[in-house]
Amino acid sequence: MSEPTNGRTPDRKPAGGLTIDFGGGLSGGLAGPLAGPPMVAGEAAAGAALPQAGGPAAGGHDHGAVEAKVVIVGSGPAGLTAAIYAARANLAPVVLAGTTPGGQLMITSEVENYPGFPDGVEGPELMALFRQQAERFGATIVDADVERVDFSGRPFGLWADGVEYRAQAVIIATGASAIWLGLPSETRLRGRGVSACATCDGFFFRDMEIAVVGGGDSAIEEALFLTKFASKVHLVHRRDQFRASKIMQQRAFEHPRMEIHLNATVEEVLGEERVEGLRLRDTTDGHLWTLPVQGLFVAIGHRPNTAVFRDPLEVDAKGYLVVHDETLSRVEGVFVAGDVHDHRYRQAITAAGDGCKAAIDAERWLEAEGIAEVSTATAW
Repeated sequence: MSEPTNGRTPDRKPAGGLTIDFGGGLSGGLAGPLAGPPMVAGEAAAGAALPQAGGPAAGGHDHGAVEAKVVIVGSGPAGLTAAIYAARANLAPVVLAGTTPGGQLMITSEVENYPGFPDGVEGPELMALFRQQAERFGATIVDADVERVDFSGRPFGLWADGVEYRAQAVIIATGASAIWLGLPSETRLRGRGVSACATCDGFFFRDMEIAVVGGGDSAIEEALFLTKFASKVHLVHRRDQFRASKIMQQRAFEHPRMEIHLNATVEEVLGEERVEGLRLRDTTDGHLWTLPVQGLFVAIGHRPNTAVFRDPLEVDAKGYLVVHDETLSRVEGVFVAGDVHDHRYRQAITAAGDGCKAAIDAERWLEAEGIAEVSTATAW
């Protein structure tokens, strides 16, 4: 999922059992995503009893596994929306939320384009509300990463934190992660002027000078989009020519509010409380220089979180899961939702819509298999 950010600096925001500090810390004994390591589960799922295992083991599964009609992998907008719909359909879903529950919105300072929040909402607060709503209707949320899966037959097997989960249907909503530069200063200033989503955050940089790092079509598209808001957009690329198509390059070079910096790499993002500039290195002679900007957009790609699903499921050339007929994978009973397949929109609202569709499709499929009765009142 994309990460809407802005130049403003909120302090600490509650998120279920977690408290996110955009200054780089967390309360509750957690390792924060802004510091780099994965965030460990809080206590949002406390008191929720897991479904009990029962019946004989099959297909190489061990006794004592947790059984569920639906297991949802992922806890961003797609996964938790799927959980809300599945729980309201009396499917008692189990959500394997991962060790960074909430997805990329957990490191998002402010979201102003999600309907229903006219004054905006902090990313962690929005995801806490999603989570609370899913739990209210009976979803069980487990903050653990899926380590391997077996989709060769039903019940499907998923292993997370040493526990096996058996599911009659699976919804995969693990999202995609932005590829970052890997600089400590970049990590520290995420949500304080550093972003990976121009369509989410361009509005916050009206009449400011900003920089975009990248050399492909996506980078130039983001830079051109940002010219609608910024007074000037600096496009920084490490090579002597862009990888983007010729027409995109022409648009960039001819735009009056864009300045091109080839053979340049970002060595450091400058600023204490917010982005104030970039320290760049010339790749031809090694000299350092400073570019004063108030925002940095990193546009060097996204990495879909599909590693454990690549063998049983179909992926495209970029590693994203391939869907058929809206949410179906090539394995009957396994559904896909959100940024794990969508590399075009990457918005919270489109991911949530995907989660809704996947849950309804899973419910109808389970009904067709005689496992559950359809209770969602939508047109077939």
